[in-house]
Amino acid sequence: MLLHYIMLGTLIVHDWIIDLGGAEQCLKSIYKLYPGDLCTLLYKKESVLNLGIPEEKVTNSFIQNLPFSENKYRNYLPFFPLAIEQFDVSKYDLIISSSHAVAKGVLTNSNQLHICYCYTPMRYAWDLYHQYIKSAGLDKGLKGKFAKSVLHYLRTWDLSTVNRVDHFIAISHYIAKRIARVYNRKSTVIYPPVDVAQFTLCTNKEDYYVTASRMVSYKKIDLIVEAFSQMPDKRLVVIGDGPDFKKIKKIATKNVELLGFQPTSSLKETLQKARAFIFAADEDFGIVPIEAQACGTPVIAYGRGGVTETVITGKTGLFFSEQSVGSICEAVKRFEGVRDDFNPEIISKNAGRFSRERFEREFKSFVEGKLAECYSSLSFRADSSFLAEGEGISISAQVNGEIVEKDITV
Repeated sequence: MLLHYIMLGTLIVHDWIIDLGGAEQCLKSIYKLYPGDLCTLLYKKESVLNLGIPEEKVTNSFIQNLPFSENKYRNYLPFFPLAIEQFDVSKYDLIISSSHAVAKGVLTNSNQLHICYCYTPMRYAWDLYHQYIKSAGLDKGLKGKFAKSVLHYLRTWDLSTVNRVDHFIAISHYIAKRIARVYNRKSTVIYPPVDVAQFTLCTNKEDYYVTASRMVSYKKIDLIVEAFSQMPDKRLVVIGDGPDFKKIKKIATKNVELLGFQPTSSLKETLQKARAFIFAADEDFGIVPIEAQACGTPVIAYGRGGVTETVITGKTGLFFSEQSVGSICEAVKRFEGVRDDFNPEIISKNAGRFSRERFEREFKSFVEGKLAECYSSLSFRADSSFLAEGEGISISAQVNGEIVEKDITV
């Protein structure tokens, strides 16, 4: 017996689409799997189009229309919860939120299935709260009191929205633990997609180290540069731009080369030929260390965060224990003693575990599994009374043209 349940459609909710970072690369694959309507606080047209999303499918919030919102949207942080709750999502059966801020807080109802791909609970409101307050100079004064009250409100609101999500997916086990601690919810880990095929293996390494990142305080690029200033016989290439660029430039010595922002082709070539990649951030996942590994380049990383799940000690890299100049210097010295033990082909193979194809396969399997569970429960409650023991039905649901089937035996 075949029972059809026709879905009204799927909606994707993403915080904002301005710069194309790691979250947007995840969104690209999610939208490829489930094309349709998308809601976001605000967006840049070119960014949306670069992700393969038709602009007519995108609905923005009132944040888009506020003065200077494209460049100063973070100034409107206190209004983000209100803005995300204004989206009317009632006509959709499946909601997929792609969230590192407020997207998971969209207002859903009990007849909808809401799956959240969570990059992290809001870091500036939770884990990085004190660091954010200090680095922004908001630890005292009237402006500081206002900022603290806003972030307190955001934490309260964030917790109040937890039960709007039926299932959480975390980007790493590191974030799964944070979701459990902050939200008291279990999550399934599906690592983000990395375009490892673009970063091809190179076995011929040159005599320099490399780091690449947006230059913001928590990335700790300043520590890496300071460490190499104490190792004048070793060359460091730094790729990236950001608010801390001028500060880092002041402390760079002659053996440190700052290249600023570079296109992917230049990043790829630099990663391919480097002796090793240096990574000092406490990161939720860390895409560039995987790109470096895809090139066959070993990683020297701070031993905390998502990178501990992507780098294999002694096989594809090694770790240092503290975010300090001394710890980085010690790790480089240790690496120099064993660098011939690292096999570029083994390192590159490890990166293949994080391909875009793998992400799309795992994500689709998870969503379809939860859809099948949802429809099984719904249909069994509604229609199993006419079945004798041992008889079964087959549930068939249509999601944006895709058929999801589930067999149930009474």
